[in-house]
Amino acid sequence: MLINTNEILFRIQKALKLSIEEILKTYKLENHEMSEEHLVSLLKRRQEKDFILCSYEELGIFLDALVTLKRGASPKKQNNDVVELTNNLILKKLRIALELKEAETEIIFSLAEIKLSKQQLSSLFRKETHKNFKPCSDELLMSFLEGLDEFYYIDGDMEE
Repeated sequence: MLINTNEILFRIQKALKLSIEEILKTYKLENHEMSEEHLVSLLKRRQEKDFILCSYEELGIFLDALVTLKRGASPKKQNNDVVELTNNLILKKLRIALELKEAETEIIFSLAEIKLSKQQLSSLFRKETHKNFKPCSDELLMSFLEGLDEFYYIDGDMEE
C-alpha cells in the first residue's frame, strides 16, 4: 500500500495547528534530529521547489513522538521493534495521541461525511489477525484527516 506520507504529515500539522517549532520539538521527543529546512521541505507539495519525500520512518517517528507529547512516555514502549506503517496504524496512533473516544472518532468521520457503524469503526482498530479486522483505505484515512481538521477548527472556535 502506497500512502502519501507528505500529505498525511501536512494534514496533521494543519488540523492540529502545529508550528514548525512544535513539530521539531515533537521529533526531539523520539531523539530524532530534524533540521528546520528538511521539515519545511517535507511539508511542501510535490510540485513545489525543494520538495522532499517523507519516509515512512519519518512519519512513524512523528506519530510516536506525538503520542509521547500528548500522553507522556510509555514505560512499555520498545524502541527496537520495527512495525510496518499502515493506514490503520496511523489512525490508531492519532486516536491514542489525541485521546479520542469512540464517539469523537465517529464525529470526526461524520464531519468528512463518512458514516460508519460502531462495528465498522471498531474493525479499523483491531489487530490484522482478528477475523473482523478491516483495512483502512487511503480515501478513508484522508477523510479522517479532513474531519480532524474540521473537528479541531470547531473545537478551537468554542474555546475563544
